[in-house]
Amino acid sequence: MLSSSFFTLLLALTAASSPVVIRDNLIKLPLVKRINSTGSANILQRDQARAKSFKTQGRPHSTQFKHGSTAAAAPVSVPITNGVVSYTVEVSIGSPAKTFNLIVDTGSSNTWAGADESNPVPAGSRSTGQLVEVIYGSGAFLGEEVIDTITLGGLTIPSQSIGDAVISEGFEGVDGILGIGPTDLTEDTTSGGGTVPTVTDNAFTLGLIGTKEVGISLEPTTSLSVTNGELVFGGIDTSKFTGNLLSVSVSVIPHYAVVFSLINVLSHSPITSTSPASTFVGIDQTITYGTAGTPILASTAGILDTGTTLLLIASDAIAAYEAATGAVLDETTGLLTITSAQFANLQSLFFQIGGETFEFTPNAQLFPRALNTAIGGQADSIYLIVGDLGTESGEGLDFINGQSFLERFYLVFDSGNSQVGLATTPFTDATTN
Repeated sequence: MLSSSFFTLLLALTAASSPVVIRDNLIKLPLVKRINSTGSANILQRDQARAKSFKTQGRPHSTQFKHGSTAAAAPVSVPITNGVVSYTVEVSIGSPAKTFNLIVDTGSSNTWAGADESNPVPAGSRSTGQLVEVIYGSGAFLGEEVIDTITLGGLTIPSQSIGDAVISEGFEGVDGILGIGPTDLTEDTTSGGGTVPTVTDNAFTLGLIGTKEVGISLEPTTSLSVTNGELVFGGIDTSKFTGNLLSVSVSVIPHYAVVFSLINVLSHSPITSTSPASTFVGIDQTITYGTAGTPILASTAGILDTGTTLLLIASDAIAAYEAATGAVLDETTGLLTITSAQFANLQSLFFQIGGETFEFTPNAQLFPRALNTAIGGQADSIYLIVGDLGTESGEGLDFINGQSFLERFYLVFDSGNSQVGLATTPFTDATTN
């Protein structure tokens, strides 16, 4: 529950160029996965709170700023870090630069820092005279929108609009968010109204990158904190995936079409128009279990989201999954669990997306066993990363393919051409867990 001071602070606040360089190489940023030992029940609760916000609000949102009521350079890549609850990327702000660890989030589009009060945004940032507020369901922040130079790996973006948090909740251990979702998700998050250009928008407009593509490579891990992912701006890293990129239509917001583009072949599916999934990177998919094709989730709409940890499916789909696998709820961790004998018989889940089938192996369905004790579980138990969305299917957002799914496939978000790519990787069939 957000404290009342979070909202009352809004009433107390008042409104109070670097050269552009064309890059010749991919801008790659390493991603770091961080394991927060707070118990997986908290992970599930956080994911469900985030899902509830998506479904009830239609986007990360501001309660205060709804107007009319009472969005030729080479690619740049950056490493990212994963912490079960979040993948983070190192971002520098200001000159001289200060370093911040920001959550990489395709489910929102505002970039902001200052969650850690000991590491505030540089005082030299130029004020826009506007307040900014975003509520995520699993957290929120309120502050001032400012302009400053930010650097991601080899990519330096002058005059980027970012949030300078005055107060935030739900972001322990990180400094804020790098929002790389659809631009329209920033609509009315500032007191000035309208949308806020994203990092990708600005880099493209300034000629720092040649396309509005963001390539995301995540990998399964058995370490508490490890740099095991990569974020690429302005293109894709073909070394990170195998085969082709799937072409499947998706909807990001009601007025924008986003397409999963399969290079060389494959069919297109109709653009998802189902709300509220259509507000985000929404797709239609069907899930079946095993070689017999046992139905788990009929064709329906949902989203792909780097900010969600688990693979969440509607409550009725979870019941079908439990019946198929024999899994039961573990009260201590909040995750489903199976016995060793049941694991020996566990079969793959099959995701039908855009006319193609993606296999999610038995190993991919496991929480990393080496990390069981870090989330309050038993070292010798077997936990599953398939979780309950918390609502029945048929509500317009019936699944969230979170980090646990995306660690097995390569994702490309191309906002410039309204398309997204999905492909297998060397980790699709890995037995890491």
